[in-house]
Amino acid sequence: MRAAGGSVRARLSDLVAASDPGLLRLAAGLRTVSSIALTLLVLSLFDADVRLLVAGAIAAMVSTFAIREKQRAQQAITLALGLLVALASVSLAAVLHSRVVGGDLFFVVLIFCAVYVRRFGDRGTALGLIGFQIYFMALFVGADVSELPTLCGVVAAAFASSAVVRFAIVYETPAGILERLREAFRARLAQLVTAQLDLLDAGPDEMDKALEDVRDGTARLHETAMMIQGRLDEGTADGATARLVQRRIADAEIAAQRLGLLLLNARSAERANTLTLHLPGALVPPGGQLPVPDEATATLRRDLEALRLLVLRPVSADTGTGLAQVRNRLLGYRDEENLPKATPAVQDVFRGIGEAARAVLGLRIALGAAPDDADDSPSTARSREELDAEDAAIDAGEEAAEKPQSGLERPTTRAAVQVAVGSSLAIIGGEFLSSQRWYWAVLTCWIVFINTASTGEILVKGYRRLLGTVLGVVAGLLLAGLVGHHTWTAFALVLLCVFAMFYTAPLSYTLMSFFVTAALGVLYTLLHTYSLSVLVLRVEETALGAACGIIAAAFVLPVQTDSRTNELLVTVLDRLSDVTDAAVDQLSGGEPADLLDKARDLDQALADLRAATQPLTHPVTPMRTRRNTARYVVALLETCAYHARSLAAMAELLPTHPSIAADPRLRRAGQRLLRNIETIAARVTDERAAAEVQTGASIAALLETDRPGSSRYGRITDRVLRHLQRLDEAVVGLARPLKVPVAQPKR
Repeated sequence: MRAAGGSVRARLSDLVAASDPGLLRLAAGLRTVSSIALTLLVLSLFDADVRLLVAGAIAAMVSTFAIREKQRAQQAITLALGLLVALASVSLAAVLHSRVVGGDLFFVVLIFCAVYVRRFGDRGTALGLIGFQIYFMALFVGADVSELPTLCGVVAAAFASSAVVRFAIVYETPAGILERLREAFRARLAQLVTAQLDLLDAGPDEMDKALEDVRDGTARLHETAMMIQGRLDEGTADGATARLVQRRIADAEIAAQRLGLLLLNARSAERANTLTLHLPGALVPPGGQLPVPDEATATLRRDLEALRLLVLRPVSADTGTGLAQVRNRLLGYRDEENLPKATPAVQDVFRGIGEAARAVLGLRIALGAAPDDADDSPSTARSREELDAEDAAIDAGEEAAEKPQSGLERPTTRAAVQVAVGSSLAIIGGEFLSSQRWYWAVLTCWIVFINTASTGEILVKGYRRLLGTVLGVVAGLLLAGLVGHHTWTAFALVLLCVFAMFYTAPLSYTLMSFFVTAALGVLYTLLHTYSLSVLVLRVEETALGAACGIIAAAFVLPVQTDSRTNELLVTVLDRLSDVTDAAVDQLSGGEPADLLDKARDLDQALADLRAATQPLTHPVTPMRTRRNTARYVVALLETCAYHARSLAAMAELLPTHPSIAADPRLRRAGQRLLRNIETIAARVTDERAAAEVQTGASIAALLETDRPGSSRYGRITDRVLRHLQRLDEAVVGLARPLKVPVAQPKR
């Protein structure tokens, strides 16, 4: 029973870790709620009235969520500077309270500065956010000069409470966050293997859902890998350790993706395209049935289950003979003589299981698992030797600095001008709707510009905020009617809404807006300003603010969605070219390059493009053809990125892997591929570019030598050739949706 209980707890722990990688959302919600609760407790000891309690709650929330730095010392400095900014902001708000024109003009200047300082990184963003939100808080509670000392004391108490919670109660360190993210990666890797098992067992009617689950699992695993990469510098002791963990995470991700593709191949009558695993709604390859069940397929099912158990085994768990036997069996599939008799496609799956087991072994070693090599088989011992040799070859590299932008080319400057114009319109329109609560329109206009870079992104964000606000008004009516004027019951509901707001914010902007508006309905009740007309006015002001933001984005220094996506598309293609060129050069015998960082830059560029295409792929968009094209292009680029990452991983094995050696002929074979990537990038940049995408013989055919009697492929493995060939096909496939001419192959 004790073992069963422990197993249940482990499964629940893995489920939580997988649903909230690093527990970042949970920590953000708890930290904010705890800061508000501590502030309310402190203020209640001084018999503060409801207005001051509301002001303290808002100040505590702002001082908590605005701080985004990862190092604790930097967080402390920003919090101290933020207190000074908050005191200045609330003082100016109180002084300008009775000066309508002067107050409005200063508010616009403050908004411009709050956006402009985002150019200085996380600290600038935090200070700008604190300055704006505290000024808004003063408007919300109606601050004036007579109570300024009291309000300053409330703000100071809120910041002090936030500091106590951040540094003593909800205590987080970069190393602790990274450790939880690695646990989340392990849990999501196990979920992906489970989805692949379901794909193996799925009947004809279940194939579409099983394949969609594999796609979702692959995307979630990649998301966690990107989160880990963003925390490596702060969460590890040195650059070498960071690169080691990054390498092992990348190996595990590539091995898991390859295993999914091999399983799909085994179930298909023809070879499946990698694009199938990246394109939502892609058709299942024909012939989705495994051969008649036999001993090999039963063994395959058993070993996939064993791989999942191997992944689920915590790094800190005790090892044993049973675990060693499972590991030895799976790693044995890396040797041809250990493969069971089966079709070539099924044998490929066994090879994929062997490579996945090797990646899991490397990941466990990198994460500090205790040595357990006493029962190693020869295959396992050889895998350990390869991993040790790779670890010794890892060295830290430096990234090249990009050319900084200046003037109106800088996104923060352009956004500051746009939001200042939009806020001016929102102030004017908001005054017509309500001389008392016009600031709600300004708040919405401000918010829709945060983390957006194009007109389409602002339009989608404004729509989501309006939808969440409308739904939140209904919830606010119900909650306000339930709590009446019971102060502490109302604050308890507000805390629940705040926690839900921060927990759901990364998942759904609509849900976040819903909880914000529901909490405001309760706060209005506490301030004795609750009525249906007030909440309806909230919707009207929100719609007005979103409209003003969209108008400013569309007519003031506009960045069209097409221009934004084209710019990011060119960046992705440049990064793809960098990774491919460096990998092919190293596989051809060139000097070692910083392939891991180049691959990470490619992944980040692709993530930026994926986010920028959301307005084009949104379900409500009326342009269905355009939506499908955007999805297809992103899926093709994800396919290219997968093969480029795989090539980079293979290139880094050159110094240590006995079955891989440099082949100078690869440089010639990769020239067409690189030229095609550059051609597509040039065409996207300038539609008048006359270059054409070249097609012709396969990559393998380009490796043929003129010397009689020489080996056709040398020691380059088939996998390298397959990745190059698939990458070449995917790049050519980009030409059609991007309207790049394709030259007919010469006969």
